Amino acid sequence: MMKCNLCGSEKQSVFDCVESFGYALIYYQCERCGLVFQSAEQSQAGDPTFYAETYRKIYQNSEMPTPKDLWVQEKRAAHLVMLVRKVLPESPKRLLDIGASTGTLLAAFQKAFGSQGVGVEPGDAYRAHAESRGLAMVGSLEQLFEQKPERFDLVSLIHVMEHLPEPVETLRRIRKELLSPDGLLLVEVPNFYAHDSYELAHLSCFTPHTLKTVLSQAGFDIKGVLRHGKPRSALLNLYITAFARPLPEGSLPPALTPERHVQRKRKMGLFYRRVVQKVLPHRAWLPLPEETGVRD
Repeated sequence: MMKCNLCGSEKQSVFDCVESFGYALIYYQCERCGLVFQSAEQSQAGDPTFYAETYRKIYQNSEMPTPKDLWVQEKRAAHLVMLVRKVLPESPKRLLDIGASTGTLLAAFQKAFGSQGVGVEPGDAYRAHAESRGLAMVGSLEQLFEQKPERFDLVSLIHVMEHLPEPVETLRRIRKELLSPDGLLLVEVPNFYAHDSYELAHLSCFTPHTLKTVLSQAGFDIKGVLRHGKPRSALLNLYITAFARPLPEGSLPPALTPERHVQRKRKMGLFYRRVVQKVLPHRAWLPLPEETGVRD
């Protein structure tokens, strides 16, 4: 029986049927918590081997990083370094970036804070690119758990949560085994109320409400949530960035509060996006170095 990616409920209804990269996708909405999600069992993206080679080929027609991809990562890294500096009173000594891609964010963090870092990246070509920059990398989160490393002061998952079949359980294990008791968790996801969100590899579509619910159910105290468009838009809140601290072991998660009217909020958010794109196109989408019109 299919279960919700957030709360595990078996009660859901079809939210939308779409196509992504030639694949038919069905998104469901959980009747208990309100999360919009794909079934990991039905989706090709639910198979961990999908990310080793297939993911980048489908999304970018290339196993190797593209100039556009590198540009976005560099601009995003600069923005996240600025945010972390505002939140942390002192520099973290040990860093972990899960879904590290080319290692751009990890390298930026190491340079900014003078810290040691490790990256997790399942994509073979992207991991090799990061290793060629002298960065310490592992191929999967499971491999890192098996190594039982020293705890990290900052753990980041940037555009990773939407790919996870069990986001709450993954965050719980990160809290228990990888993040220091006074460490900081940094998470960023597409905002379902502004971003297209429907993609082959996106198993969950997060709103500010459901992202906060995932964090709280995983045992985290949310310290801040920011909606923004950096580095792609000056006007559209395409992304949600959240900061959280681990709660003491044994703390009970709060009762689930379901999100209501998700379909209506989604329609209103995308209507606003269409208006902004039409009235102020050059601020709605900032130009990329070699191409325009790409929607990340």
